[in-house]
Amino acid sequence: MRIFIFLYLLVIPSLLFSQEKNTSKNNLDMNTKYSSITDTVKKKKSIVAKIDQYKIITLEHDTIYADTSLTIKSAYKQNHIRRDEFGLLAFANIGQPYNTLQYSLTSFSPYPEIGFKGKHFNYIEADQIRYYSAPTPLTELFFNTTINKGQNVDSFLTLNISKNLNFSIAYRGLRSEGDYINQLVSAGNFRFTTSYATTDRRYAINAHYTYQDVLNEENGGITTPSDFESDNKDYKNRQRLQVFLTDAQSFLKGRRFFIDHAFRINPRNANNNLYITHQLNYENKVYEYRQPTVISSADTLRIQRFGDSYVTSGINDHTKFEKLYNKVGATYENSLLGKFNFFIDDYRSNYEYNRIIVRTDKTIPDNLYLQINNVGGQYEYQKNKWNGRFLYSRSITNQSLSDLDAKLRYDMNEKIKFDFRYRNINKLPNNNYNLYQSSWVEYNWSENFKNEKINSLSAEITTPWLNAQVQYTVLKDHLYFKDDATQSQKDSLIQIVKPFQYGNVINYLEIKANREFKFGKFALDNTLLYQKVDQSDLILNVPDFVTRNTLYYSGYFFKKALYMQSGFTFNYFTKYYGDGYNPVVAEFFVQQEKKIGGFAAFDFFINARIRQTRFYLKAEHFNAAFSKSNYFSSPNYPYRDFVIRFGLVWNFFQ
Repeated sequence: MRIFIFLYLLVIPSLLFSQEKNTSKNNLDMNTKYSSITDTVKKKKSIVAKIDQYKIITLEHDTIYADTSLTIKSAYKQNHIRRDEFGLLAFANIGQPYNTLQYSLTSFSPYPEIGFKGKHFNYIEADQIRYYSAPTPLTELFFNTTINKGQNVDSFLTLNISKNLNFSIAYRGLRSEGDYINQLVSAGNFRFTTSYATTDRRYAINAHYTYQDVLNEENGGITTPSDFESDNKDYKNRQRLQVFLTDAQSFLKGRRFFIDHAFRINPRNANNNLYITHQLNYENKVYEYRQPTVISSADTLRIQRFGDSYVTSGINDHTKFEKLYNKVGATYENSLLGKFNFFIDDYRSNYEYNRIIVRTDKTIPDNLYLQINNVGGQYEYQKNKWNGRFLYSRSITNQSLSDLDAKLRYDMNEKIKFDFRYRNINKLPNNNYNLYQSSWVEYNWSENFKNEKINSLSAEITTPWLNAQVQYTVLKDHLYFKDDATQSQKDSLIQIVKPFQYGNVINYLEIKANREFKFGKFALDNTLLYQKVDQSDLILNVPDFVTRNTLYYSGYFFKKALYMQSGFTFNYFTKYYGDGYNPVVAEFFVQQEKKIGGFAAFDFFINARIRQTRFYLKAEHFNAAFSKSNYFSSPNYPYRDFVIRFGLVWNFFQ
């Protein structure tokens, strides 16, 4: 009821205000990407900035523009990670990890990171930070309701102090209680960016600072999935379902300082230019797993979920990670030939604990220090309809490390585009594969795994009729986590997750297609994913088919002051051995005991737009109210129940 009252109080005044003056016929359609900025009470006779003057710049210096349109594609991004969730399977509470249905969404870097990948869905990486240029101050307010108590907000402001100097500041806050015992999520992401360039563009710099923390209460999943699946009315109150952990928490905190700048040697911009470039990335992270109570209850059993422990209470596993990355290069730019960049980099990281563990079979060290130097080159070409970027780097230190990344785009016209990419990576393992310490006895290891070898070839076509992509990936020496508990331990509900390396080759094929059919004011948006894995053992497990289909109506109301979309979304993926989740190491692990999937999830939504304000109302997974409780995101972790959520995105152009 609170949602509908809030929606009424917010929308009705906006409608009344928006009807004070009829929209001029000379104005662009306010639902298009390039609409004029007209959100002022009284319009002055002055030049009004256009939406395409509000520029967003990526780390690779590609430029996109602020978008206040309401489309079904933008509605898919109305969530706490602010991107389309297709190929990701959410857990019951907002802000928990995602199980990955589409393997190609996995990102790779040749450099080792801290690991604990399940904690990083809410963590904004350096290449996800955007820089801005705005003719007038731009503000964006994002709000979304969560599960039970809490909210999800993202506030953003950018302004140019002068034509050449921009600042932006943003904070994303998430708090969601969840339906189950010990499931609270609390996260914060602070971002500050600045961009500066001299008038003649001889010197340019992009820099940012972030502080991020992600806290998850970890319940380890429900102890008796049969209670959930029984459809017993008593268990519709999810607080009555018993969980493994009632007071455990995981916590990830990180700070980052990043600079990317370049200086042109020749005073004036000419057909031939020479630049000196430098990039710096300093980041430190801390991961903690805390479990005050060691003993868990499962029905009448009292167990230690993760095996034997060194302590009887107060588990507090603490991992520190610090890295410093510097890259220095020289770039030659020719107006006819393109841009050539040659660089050398220095990567240093320290992954550490505060103790050394001495066992009869092995000594577990307290740190893992790495220093890596690479040399490489990058070539960029942009001429007429062709756009390419080709990168190759290789280590000159003891570690065998390399990265070949070739991208090519051909724009036949504004509506038809072809993209090709080849990637060959010789990747060092993330640190938590090679070293981990815990108060749980079996969660201590020191390994020396081989590098992962990843070969990937992909092609993508974008047309007005069909968007499609094909990717073929070959994995060798693939690293993964697996439940290594004996059958006797599994029967006692004990979970022992450890890292392993697969010596055989894994072949992965993906075909993905998207097509939207329009019938007057009705439309049907379809996305279909097919995946095929060729492997000797069940190591890389994904569903064969994933589909999302949205049938909706769109139209204008109140003399075109309100634009609205309303319809249904159908989500489905075939059954497969979905990876389990382990909160101690914050990683998904391979399992072959329980299949998940094969259930339909229907959403009903109403999306509306008034000028630069977009409203979203969704009845999420509403068929859960009357269908069988057979939906899981991971073994022991049920998928989300029926919930009504409201959100909005409000842009201010001053």
